[in-house]
Amino acid sequence: MTQRLSELTTMQVGGSPAELLEAHSRDQLIDYVTGVWATGDDWLVLGGGSNIVAADDLGHLTVIRTLNRGIERNGNLLRVQAGENWDEFVAFTVEAGLTGVEALSGIPGCVGAAPVQNIGAYGQEVADTIVRLEFVEYPSGDIRVLEAKELGFGYRDSIFKHGRAGVITWVEFELSDQPPASLDRLNQAIGREVATSAEIRREVLATRASKGMVLDPADRDTASCGSFFTNPIVSDGFSRSIPGDAPRWLQPDGTVKLSAAWLIENSGLGKGFKLGDSRAALSTKHALAITNRGDATAEQVRELASFIQLQVANRWGVNLVPEPNFVGF
Repeated sequence: MTQRLSELTTMQVGGSPAELLEAHSRDQLIDYVTGVWATGDDWLVLGGGSNIVAADDLGHLTVIRTLNRGIERNGNLLRVQAGENWDEFVAFTVEAGLTGVEALSGIPGCVGAAPVQNIGAYGQEVADTIVRLEFVEYPSGDIRVLEAKELGFGYRDSIFKHGRAGVITWVEFELSDQPPASLDRLNQAIGREVATSAEIRREVLATRASKGMVLDPADRDTASCGSFFTNPIVSDGFSRSIPGDAPRWLQPDGTVKLSAAWLIENSGLGKGFKLGDSRAALSTKHALAITNRGDATAEQVRELASFIQLQVANRWGVNLVPEPNFVGF
């Protein structure tokens, strides 16, 4: 079986892999990945396809889709299969009266990918609620249960982005049955206090939709990987070289997080910017998203990303780091 990754990714670019395998259970996922590893073929595990830019030529690659689903609940502990849709999982927790991930509503992708990126929004991160996960180690095929303290969580970071290769099969979360903590960044964004997890979810979805960050087939601004670059973290001294009206957030260690979107727009790259007749362009709603305006190639996406990095580096001396993984380039 094969299928173009442009049909399976939110950026909607990518060619056909050599083979496409669909794993509908944990055991099938383990069998597929260890089988492919034994052959020595190039491989990719694909969840929701929301955090990758796949190359136009993938004829050498075997792709394994994580379609294993299921949520097991034991009080406030939830063991969730890697192929479970992330936003559907968040909706499940809100309906169950549990708190801890409601501000992460609307983020595309699957549960198994959430720890890799340590997804976060409005002051919440999955690192705050993950207890442990099951991991199949590459290339040995050894199955390990890794505790949260072993995962090396940081800002949009984990051990899986630093050479720890393999596949996550399930993730266990510990949530709370108490009212949600106040989310200052969300309150500031909407201009009022939100108190319940259901209200937080509703407001987050509305805010993300206004920025083109909730998938909508009718809206080309949502044909993207979401935020394409992480917000850079710099020293307090360096941050003083950035104009005072630029958004910034002081970090616990004294460093300062800057707004990548502000840096991009104030490098002369406004919403909707594109290179010549390229079909890849910045979102018309949010300068932090690179979008496929229709029939863009993966190479056009890569070219625009590189151009943005160069412009920001030249103007502000800041190196923007892409969030999505580039596959097959």
